[in-house]
Amino acid sequence: MPASGVSAAAIAARLSAVGLPARVEEHDRYWSVEAEVPQSLSADLWREVLEVVAEADRFGLLATSLNGRTLWAVVHKAVPTTGDVGGPSHQR
Repeated sequence: MPASGVSAAAIAARLSAVGLPARVEEHDRYWSVEAEVPQSLSADLWREVLEVVAEADRFGLLATSLNGRTLWAVVHKAVPTTGDVGGPSHQR
């Protein structure tokens, strides 16, 4: 598993350890982590959760009256490097 996948799995494991079972999905350019957030989350637990998702490249909270609250985080996959980084017009 690439480093980005390991990071996403680690975020999911840490969220699960604090009581927010998380799921991980692989996409073309990134890994996503999602967890349902109960209404009764304490301030201390929120701080811990925010420390965890701060390890991601992006994160947020989706809250709706129909589906509750879903915490999400994204870990970008590394962009492959090539020998022709400057492109065809790049000369030294």
